[in-house]
Amino acid sequence: MNSSGKIKNIVPLLALLTAFPAFSTDMILPAIPSLAQIWDMPLAVINLILILFFVTYGFSLLFYGPISDRYGRKRPLIAGIILYILASMLCAMADSATALIVFRILQAAGAAASASLSMAMTKDIFSGTERQRILAYIAIIMALAPMFAPIVGGWILAYLTWHWIFIAQGTMGLIGLLGVIRTPETLKDTSNVPLSKVMQSYGDLMLNKSYVIMVLVMSVSLLPLYSFIASSSDLYINGFGMSEQSFSYFFAFNALALMTGSISCLKLTDRIDSSYLITMGFAGITAGAALILLFGNYGPWSFALPMALITYSIGISRPPSNHLVLEQVHKDAGAASSLLIFTYFSLGAVGMWLVSLDWMERMQILGTITLSCGALVFIAWMILQKKGIGSGSEI
Repeated sequence: MNSSGKIKNIVPLLALLTAFPAFSTDMILPAIPSLAQIWDMPLAVINLILILFFVTYGFSLLFYGPISDRYGRKRPLIAGIILYILASMLCAMADSATALIVFRILQAAGAAASASLSMAMTKDIFSGTERQRILAYIAIIMALAPMFAPIVGGWILAYLTWHWIFIAQGTMGLIGLLGVIRTPETLKDTSNVPLSKVMQSYGDLMLNKSYVIMVLVMSVSLLPLYSFIASSSDLYINGFGMSEQSFSYFFAFNALALMTGSISCLKLTDRIDSSYLITMGFAGITAGAALILLFGNYGPWSFALPMALITYSIGISRPPSNHLVLEQVHKDAGAASSLLIFTYFSLGAVGMWLVSLDWMERMQILGTITLSCGALVFIAWMILQKKGIGSGSEI
């Protein structure tokens, strides 16, 4: 099959699979303030349906990756999606915060198969600049998920109850399952390592200095996005007094900025070196954080515009960042992809936890987290550039 045929047939499915976490988290965001009231729980407790989802998702990734290197991508992917569908139905039947948190853990364990294995499938099929372009295409399509997910969630709450949000997620899982069943296996050469030793591939990756450093830097750059996800409904609904539907539109605006950043990356890839795109992205995160700390409390748009700058900057830097991380490994792509996304979500859960606490005003917490992360990764990236990491050299 030629490249255009591959793009036509596989990219939409890969994008849907990669979007599972966005759908699973962002659709429920408009309901978080009302769930806190219904069950009389503080935000730090209700946000556990996000935080523990991310933690479980991250740990589950560590198993799916190497197992897929041993047995292929398709079978573990099908098993994970089936678990996701069943857990979504259980979430829809939850009658307490505790039950919903437990069922969300199961949902995360199933959803973990999608993002890690879709990225591994990308590495199976594409290479070099073409893979970077495909990652940008996927990022553009995937950005539609956080745009529409909270809007769908908001409209569901306007006409139905929050339970239907999880029924919709289960339906999405069913669509993904049907697509995977019809897709041929993408991994042609499976690993011969016994299953009892398959997890040792992570030990090899941890000895890859360039890979580990790049994973950490790129993961910290995403921490502000996850902090925003966990605090956004509280800031807009409780802080600015907006309705659930109005919040979903503002959240979609920031998601649009993320997609615009990915589109910009795609347009600029052939004209600008990817290292410059990463530099631009990290600088934008830092600048946006400073604006939030200065003007964020003045009103919804005073917060949304600098936050859009941050999400745009993440969008323009994430595809080349992912590509650069994967370029540091030459085997065990499934394990490398799983460890990469595990680190993304684990550090993201830390950001969600920090922003849920009441150690200062919520807007100031988000701004402080974002400024600290932006400045840290920008400085680290400048140091790595001097060591030649952007040109593909080993550290």
